[in-house]
Amino acid sequence: MPSPAATAFLPLEGVRVLSLALNLPGPAALLRCRTMGATCLKLEPPAGDPMALYNQPAYAALHQGIAIDTADLKTEAGQQRLHEALAATDVLLTSFRPSALRKLGLDWPALQARHPSLSQVAIVGAPGDRAEEPGHDLTYLAESGLVTGTELPPTLYADMGGALLASEAVLTATLRHARGGDKAAGIYLEVALNASADWLALPRTWGLTQPAGAVGGAHAGYRVYPCADGRVAVAALEPHFAKSLCEAAGVTPPDMMARATHEALASWLATRTRAELDAMSRERDVPLLTLAG
Repeated sequence: MPSPAATAFLPLEGVRVLSLALNLPGPAALLRCRTMGATCLKLEPPAGDPMALYNQPAYAALHQGIAIDTADLKTEAGQQRLHEALAATDVLLTSFRPSALRKLGLDWPALQARHPSLSQVAIVGAPGDRAEEPGHDLTYLAESGLVTGTELPPTLYADMGGALLASEAVLTATLRHARGGDKAAGIYLEVALNASADWLALPRTWGLTQPAGAVGGAHAGYRVYPCADGRVAVAALEPHFAKSLCEAAGVTPPDMMARATHEALASWLATRTRAELDAMSRERDVPLLTLAG
């Protein structure tokens, strides 16, 4: 648990963030900014955020503590509402393609000319010249080698990773402005969702999570096994944890990369209930978590 001093520290306190970003990465980034103390406003189009239509609980969770207003940016009244808000904003968060921003008069040169101290964090699918390409979380993960079969990934890694990178970019813009003083010009920062997928994929590119890697299945102490009434996620990676697990299973010597060790542990775990394995974990200090079947 963080110390009281840590929980009281709000690095974005006093910073005003305005978001035009819809769906998941932008709202998730805005929520992160709010939890760091920022005052957050989101302008939605008249039709609202699509997230509210296909998953209302997710929409509600993403917008806790966020002020929401409506503005049709294709109209003069909507543009006036936006620029009034931008005059009192430190960082603008967007997730449009560059061509869409230009059509709305919100490309970086136009914004900088009208609001010199404003910074912009632009979430795009891919960086630079590829920013106009269509894509989604699944395609970015596939591009990074994180889709290895026909099963969908269990969560939206690129979107959520991109949200973290975007909130980090808001911090970067805020720090730079603070160091430059009240007259500091704003900066433009681009956050690419495929770059967030590449970042998350680094352990795989290093070989760590490849089938031959220690945390990719080659190490017998770092796997998910069936047990008598469910499954068990075993994370006995370090030698002392692996030794304790093998002693409990009667496996000696514990060559954790050997097929015989894999088979012996699998056979032993298959006969143990979740309750028995939980008890063994507590008694022998073995990192594992039992799961329903």
